[in-house]
Amino acid sequence: MTEHLEVATKGMAAYRAPSLTQPHKARRAIRDAYEGKINPLIGYFCGVGSLLTARVMVQMGADVIWVDWEHAAMGVETMMAIVHDIQFKSEGRRIPFVRMPGHDHASIGYVLDAGASIVIHQVETIEQARHVVAAAKFGAKSKGTRSAPPCRWLPGVGDTGIDPTRCIWENVNDQAAIIIQIKSEEGARNLDAILAAVGDQIDAVWMGTLDTRVSMGFAGFWGSKPRVLEIVEMYRGDVPGDAEKIRRTKLGNVFGR
Repeated sequence: MTEHLEVATKGMAAYRAPSLTQPHKARRAIRDAYEGKINPLIGYFCGVGSLLTARVMVQMGADVIWVDWEHAAMGVETMMAIVHDIQFKSEGRRIPFVRMPGHDHASIGYVLDAGASIVIHQVETIEQARHVVAAAKFGAKSKGTRSAPPCRWLPGVGDTGIDPTRCIWENVNDQAAIIIQIKSEEGARNLDAILAAVGDQIDAVWMGTLDTRVSMGFAGFWGSKPRVLEIVEMYRGDVPGDAEKIRRTKLGNVFGR
């Protein structure tokens, strides 16, 4: 795995797949950043369902563009068009992530078929986490039930795998990343159990402190409420093995003027 050695000259194109219709090797990029092989990944938040906005963002030099399908008003076609613009207009130099509007199997498939990685909000239980992984992965070996898209990676055109010893489905399973967001006290308390159950398929965890505050009945956007801080510290707590690597892959927002 030498992608990290090319980041200085290629940016995230070092992690692109043989076809831009496929997702980047986002799982590897996240892990390389965690291990210090590359700098932390910097992204722009695309909070509107606008192709024009996405096309401007593509030119601005970030590693990642996060498309917020959860809160932005857009249909499946617009979401897919934005992902394709990010992929093709950047020539693979930006990695698209899409925050899902929910957990449903079909929407997860739409995003992954488009060539993006996924962010799943409000994962609170082991059952929800298992459902997300199943919807996102091909084949029982990877705990998956995802349906193969027959017109997405055409044989001999878009199905060239990164690893030629494995089929396209196995390759793509190891390319697209899954990020889950914890946004409640219940989710924070269940996180260790979630990672024990499906942590091998989850690449990072994001603590959504605003929604955690709201779920606990606190007003406003900010503030150091002791109960909220207790939940954040629980989320940050030590866990063993690979689960610790997932937990320690920290994600967050940066606001500026």
